[in-house]
Amino acid sequence: MYEYVLGTDLPGADDVAPDPAIPAIDAHCARKLMQRIDAIPLFIHAYTFHLNLRFGRMDAFDLLDFADRRNLHGIKVHIDDGEERSLRTMTRPERLRFGQRARDLGLAVHVEVSSTDLPTLSETVEIAHDTGAQSLRSYPRYEGPVSEVIRRTIDDLKRLPGLDSTDSLLFTLEQHEDLKSHELVYILDQAKVPRLSLLFDFGNMINAFELPDHALDVMASHITEVHIKDVRIVEDRGGRGHLACRSGEGDINFPRLLFRLLLLGKDRAQVTAFALEEEVGLFAPAFRFPDEGKDPFIPYRSPSETEIQQGQSLQDLLQQERADADRQILYVRAVLEKMHRLAELHLASQ
Repeated sequence: MYEYVLGTDLPGADDVAPDPAIPAIDAHCARKLMQRIDAIPLFIHAYTFHLNLRFGRMDAFDLLDFADRRNLHGIKVHIDDGEERSLRTMTRPERLRFGQRARDLGLAVHVEVSSTDLPTLSETVEIAHDTGAQSLRSYPRYEGPVSEVIRRTIDDLKRLPGLDSTDSLLFTLEQHEDLKSHELVYILDQAKVPRLSLLFDFGNMINAFELPDHALDVMASHITEVHIKDVRIVEDRGGRGHLACRSGEGDINFPRLLFRLLLLGKDRAQVTAFALEEEVGLFAPAFRFPDEGKDPFIPYRSPSETEIQQGQSLQDLLQQERADADRQILYVRAVLEKMHRLAELHLASQ
């Protein structure tokens, strides 16, 4: 058991939990932390440029260029990002050219989709193959009692190996606001797909009436990918919703979550992708409640989308979104750098 004393002055340490500090470390843990920070695979997530992809001129090729200029490991892109310029609407030759561009830049590509139904997964696997993607993320978006959502999701995911004839893809299931952590672990256990794991989002468990550290406790052994963002926790109809904000200005304890996630895996890093996903202005409502019955009903919802409020200037928002993307990279790297320095100081004091 770690002692919670180190890192209390790290940026972003304020949190809703009563103890904001990250754990203290021994010499072995310090070396391990330094090595994993040095090699952290940071991705840019396309939702960071949600408005630029919807209303501007940005497309997936621009996302590659952004990742290359910021010395990132790769990109995570939804197949519908960019709408008429999206991976889904591209011709196969265009997708092949996109994949070649990523390889030329030495960037990894992960594709994402907001469904687990068979036709959508099948199409997304084809897109992943065309683009040379290594990973495919999905999450269920069914309406109905939780038990029915779980059953349908298990049935969907069991078909994943048959869709990937090349056996080249890794699959992740994201906690996306409606299902609780133990329910996702149960889905994995029942689906029994060797290349299927969980994606941990810094804020999405809040809508299922969980908090980040608890969700991480439950999901830890299954997590291989991460979405990094900050949110403010807001009361919503007796439950909890979240309002995404700039990193360091919300209720998420970045140092503690990054610390715990970096150290997952004994001999090698368990988390293979940390995606920077700034979502300033996105509101996600509560889906689970403290007084819900044993099998609560999940309403239908559309894929996530940031609304433009009346009176907001689109051009200002597009410019601000680009600035927020760069600011998040600097913020996260500053948190990592300070953790690295603390580990160095610990070793020097031995």
